[in-house]
Amino acid sequence: MRVLLVVLVCATALQAQEQALSSAQRQALKELRTRLVTTQRGQDPAAVRAVVAESLRILGDQAGLPEVKDVHRSPIAGGVLFSADRVAEAFGPYADHIEKIRWWKVGLNSTKLNHALRETATITRACLAASRAEPKLTGRLLPIARECGDFMLWAQSEAGTGVIPFPALRHGSGRSFEVSERYLVGLEKSGQLGSVVRKGWVSADPAEDGGLQFDNGLGGCALLELFAVTRDQRYLDGALKAADWAAAAPVVPNWNYNSFSMQLLAQAYEATREDRYLVAARRKFLLGVQPGQIAEGARAGRWADAHNARPAYHYIMVRALASLVRIVPKDDAERPALLACLRLALRARNHDFISKGIMNIDSSIEALVAVENLPSTVRAELGPCEVLDALDILERYVAHGVMQGKSSAGPEACALLLERAARRRR
Repeated sequence: MRVLLVVLVCATALQAQEQALSSAQRQALKELRTRLVTTQRGQDPAAVRAVVAESLRILGDQAGLPEVKDVHRSPIAGGVLFSADRVAEAFGPYADHIEKIRWWKVGLNSTKLNHALRETATITRACLAASRAEPKLTGRLLPIARECGDFMLWAQSEAGTGVIPFPALRHGSGRSFEVSERYLVGLEKSGQLGSVVRKGWVSADPAEDGGLQFDNGLGGCALLELFAVTRDQRYLDGALKAADWAAAAPVVPNWNYNSFSMQLLAQAYEATREDRYLVAARRKFLLGVQPGQIAEGARAGRWADAHNARPAYHYIMVRALASLVRIVPKDDAERPALLACLRLALRARNHDFISKGIMNIDSSIEALVAVENLPSTVRAELGPCEVLDALDILERYVAHGVMQGKSSAGPEACALLLERAARRRR
């Protein structure tokens, strides 16, 4: 027992830290980032891994620590899971709010739009998941999902490059617009801004920052899901334009950006069985996701850099890995590495929900539901990863909040849990 307590105390000490680097370490990593870009463009996974190994040496015991400390919410003691008989009641407040906001109007001035298209993607997927959980909601929610899909298609057409774009709003509020503002300022200083913005949308990435992969990936996946439900060819065409853009987008040092494209490409392959999408998804994995993961040691399974060591980004990559492992052929040469990467990622963070509490909600739910929905043969290959235990903790937390009239998760995460409840009844 004393040994167990020591192990738990040490684990807590490891995970209660945030990455704190010296100026010399920061400078060395900055210089190494330039080398990483070069090796990623060289399409040589071994060279990419060699650069990352050098970064691990520089990081030392700081590797895998997030840029801010994990904050854990206490699980709900005695909490209950969602009831399959109360889906409409549970999702009702979300549906009311979605109907109320409805900012996605074709023809609006995007330079004044303080909303990213990741929001319409999330609402689309939420409406579709809630409709699957309770078919009686379809008449109310499917038209909203289609409105969001039509808006994304319009924005994609306006941008003109195939990408599902980002609004060219200046000085917007929110984290995504803070990042966008820094990016646009840089392009403005370099004289490239005019070539990037088309009809009020950021439609190209000459700096190859990679940020456009976020909304493009989520939007493309939402369009694929809309096509699966409606069989409206416009949605498939738009999704494949987004997938083609993602396939051509260069791999970048921010691992989670690459994962958005990897997920879209994997789902495009699942929808079409066109090999080029599988090839591109595999390339994103080998050059842009797997290399950043720590393979051994106390923080094995985390991504080494401070940004991607954060739980939200960790589970964004888990979700993408689940999409790829679902469709990779059993005889694919990279399948063992893909399974190992996903297994490590799950084991690195899932136990925290049980031993420490809830450090992330939406990304974790979306990722863990995707893993839970993998074929049973794939789950068996992954082995024990505490997916169900972590999901049950999250579902009890969200269900408690929803039934108390509190928004304890985003609409997509809540809808996925409600769909999970409906599956239990079946």
